[in-house]
Amino acid sequence: QVQLVESGGGLVQAGGSLRLSCAASGRTFGSYTMGWFRQAPGKEREFVAVIDWSGGSTYYVDSVKDRFTILRDNAKKMVYLLMNSLKPEDTATYYCAAAWTPFTSVQTMGTMRGDYWGQGTQVTVSS
Repeated sequence: QVQLVESGGGLVQAGGSLRLSCAASGRTFGSYTMGWFRQAPGKEREFVAVIDWSGGSTYYVDSVKDRFTILRDNAKKMVYLLMNSLKPEDTATYYCAAAWTPFTSVQTMGTMRGDYWGQGTQVTVSS
């Protein structure tokens, strides 16, 4: 089992940057595929990015490709989402998720089913 706590959200102007962090606890962190999701008011939760257990492979939804970067540090049990060139439509609550699903399956499906979730961190991008 793993517990996840996100941080780093806030208010930023369009074109700005933020770094979200996800701190994990649990001895098997390095075994999980890790992902970020977001949910805007009145909308369904949306898959954003995923990284494999080693950190060597990543996959992004088209809307954030070339603007967001997902990273992980297994030694520190941390996952990060670096967000650049932020747009008002990026405004949402961002959630970190851990999954046993292999990265290759997530990449094929274009999304992932999280087995464990954090509580979320709010990102607001003003125009």
